[in-house]
Amino acid sequence: MHLEPALALSGQALTIEEIATVACGSRKVIVADEARPKIKASRQVVEAVVTSGETAYGINTGFGKLADVRISNGNLKALQRNLVLSHACGLGEPLPEPETRAMLLLRANVLAKGHSGVRPIVLETLIALLNQRIHPIIPSRGSVGASGDLAPLAHLALALIGEGEVLFQGKRTGACCALREAGITPLTLEAKEGLALLNGTQAMAATGALALDRALRVTQLFDLAGAMSLEALRGTPTAFDARIHQARPHRGQIAAAAHLRRLLEESEIRESHRHNDPRVQDAYCLRCMPQVHGAVRGALAHIREVIETETGSATDNPLIFTSDGTDESDILSGGNFHGAPLALALDYAAIALTDLMSISERRIDRLINPDINEGLPAFLSDSPGISSGLMIAHVAAAALLNEAKVLSHPASVDSVPTSGGKEDHVSMGMTSALKLRQVVANAEHVLAIEMMCAAQGLDYRQPLKPAREVERARAVVRRFVPRLAEDRILSTDIERLASHIRAGAFDAWKDQHLDARYLAEMWASPQETAC
Repeated sequence: MHLEPALALSGQALTIEEIATVACGSRKVIVADEARPKIKASRQVVEAVVTSGETAYGINTGFGKLADVRISNGNLKALQRNLVLSHACGLGEPLPEPETRAMLLLRANVLAKGHSGVRPIVLETLIALLNQRIHPIIPSRGSVGASGDLAPLAHLALALIGEGEVLFQGKRTGACCALREAGITPLTLEAKEGLALLNGTQAMAATGALALDRALRVTQLFDLAGAMSLEALRGTPTAFDARIHQARPHRGQIAAAAHLRRLLEESEIRESHRHNDPRVQDAYCLRCMPQVHGAVRGALAHIREVIETETGSATDNPLIFTSDGTDESDILSGGNFHGAPLALALDYAAIALTDLMSISERRIDRLINPDINEGLPAFLSDSPGISSGLMIAHVAAAALLNEAKVLSHPASVDSVPTSGGKEDHVSMGMTSALKLRQVVANAEHVLAIEMMCAAQGLDYRQPLKPAREVERARAVVRRFVPRLAEDRILSTDIERLASHIRAGAFDAWKDQHLDARYLAEMWASPQETAC
């Protein structure tokens, strides 16, 4: 079995793919050698403050509204422990293990940047939990994204000090027992270390990054589903001509049109009506796929850039800056923990994915609606009337779309002042991330429904063959979902196909223009053409 090399953390920006690989797999993580001097230097600054008796926020003061309260050296350990315990106020269902693993990874990477003032053992313990698959139980609700994701990160920090519960070896157990079994010594937090673990955006960044990873997959597969629908409806690819899109050179639009052209090559269905089709042009849900799907590409390009920038950012407070080769240092209070960049981006992602679902739902309707489905049987049923065919699959898609529309209301436009008015403007970024995760799940199901309907429509066009890539996709759908010859339970089919979509069954149709860092580069260089 091939194992990827360990991911070395130095506070660098991490790609969505790297986050997903660690979160959903077993790739090991280590501290990069070049990070260790920075971590030790920032810790020395904290220890110098404690020794000198100076007052510095977060080191020997209270927090938030209590920032003006000076704490004696003898109480600094109790201060940090109490901070973690009091902030562990999360509620609701726990985050899934991949999101928890992503949080551990991202929090460790922040500390590796060397601005947090923690001892190396804090970072090493985070990484030990990750590598030994000890996953803190982290309730998903309770963060307003102000001083970061305080409640979720407090539940993560609980495990480091042997408190709270974790998932270990498939069982929910006390953190202290799991650490003991794994040979990990619980931490006694020193000055600033509790605050360094709690301040930050890693819950919303982790949840958002993994939702974006799934969103990137469904975005390219909606191109494939749309191509299948166009063929089943005897549509024309004329609207995807490169000259049209060069005349309006949005890079995402150009890329989507190019992808659709590739998907629709070598089609017998197209040739069968090329010269005797009375229709002048197709409906918008077919004709405007490059414009709509391409706009989603542009949105995801921006969101990728925001999330990946955040993964390599110092997001706690205060931050410690040391000068190489000198004894100079500064402890600066700021607001890098504020989740606004992520909150806005994740809300944008939900809006973009919902629009993608919306155009897909219109294609589903055209496939089953006997008034507009180009001679296909009503509701794609062999016996319309006796059988309802795929009628209610469309109803399910409409329900999922409705929920996504509600969830697309931006959380980031709301703010509820907290902490006695000290935190008087908050981001609600974790709400944005959780909403996006549900919108992506809905999109995966709507995608599955469109693929099922399109495959059924293509079956009715036989013996004519669709485009080569469309026929390959139809065959893959048929591996998981048999042709609908008579009514049966459809929820099982939809769930099965959606699970295979998530698992990568259709990744052979990946669009090169959505791979790796292309989207971020596309956003950064809008003056260049995509194809």
